[in-house]
Amino acid sequence: MMTAMAAFAVEDAFVKAVSGSHPVGQVLILFGIGGAVLFAIIAKAQNKRLLDPAVLSRPMCIRIVFEVVGRLFYVLALALTPLSSTTAILQATPLIVVLGAAVIFGEKVGWRRWLAIFVGLIGVLIILRPSADGFSALSMFAVIGTIGFAGRDLASRAAPISIGTAILGLYGFIAIIIAGIVFSVWDGKGFTTPDGQSLFYFAGAVMMGIFAYAALMKAMRSGDVSSVTPFRYTRLLFGLALGVFLFGEELDLPMLIGCSIVVLSGLFILWRGKKVKADATAP
Repeated sequence: MMTAMAAFAVEDAFVKAVSGSHPVGQVLILFGIGGAVLFAIIAKAQNKRLLDPAVLSRPMCIRIVFEVVGRLFYVLALALTPLSSTTAILQATPLIVVLGAAVIFGEKVGWRRWLAIFVGLIGVLIILRPSADGFSALSMFAVIGTIGFAGRDLASRAAPISIGTAILGLYGFIAIIIAGIVFSVWDGKGFTTPDGQSLFYFAGAVMMGIFAYAALMKAMRSGDVSSVTPFRYTRLLFGLALGVFLFGEELDLPMLIGCSIVVLSGLFILWRGKKVKADATAP
């Protein structure tokens, strides 16, 4: 899980670097094509059907819509705002997933976890600092992207079990291509010819994304979910470090306080959920 989070952070850094010299729509399309091709090759090697009818199921269609929203706005956030703050806001995804599971799937969430969700969202507000002079409305891109990823995760829970990891990855990257096309039409900017450095960034982003996804699936399928999930928060450490050392970003006290609140709230929710399940199965 920690390896996956490190790779995702490096992927974000590559995407942010290449977004400085190419339109966001082009970045999304090329990144999506690279990932889709690789996942298609993996799926064929596993003798999986690329055109599985289950892909057209309602949960999968909803998943693709949320994937488009999440990827589009998250890449916009990476391109236009600091990597450190974008990564920090992303850590609220588990909070939103628990909130959505309670509202949509009717999962029971006790008052302690509701309180932790509320406190965690306060942590996000501290990171955003909407009343401060340094607030950037562009940070809302990261918030919308986080909501998109949370919706994708919730839809994945309802997706047909017959759809394997490689197929989910394939259509996830196809959704990225769709996001890029939609944004390119709206943005109206012409594509630029990638030079050697840009091609390296694109290739690095795709390879890190594929590797991170594979490591994530390995962790989730071979380890106890409640044990490995907390290590998702190591992505914050990797993201902050890359933001500081590669892009010269500065971390102030409110940012660190907000990050701590979000992470601690998420860890408490995971711990409390595990405890509730243990109590429910106890003789």
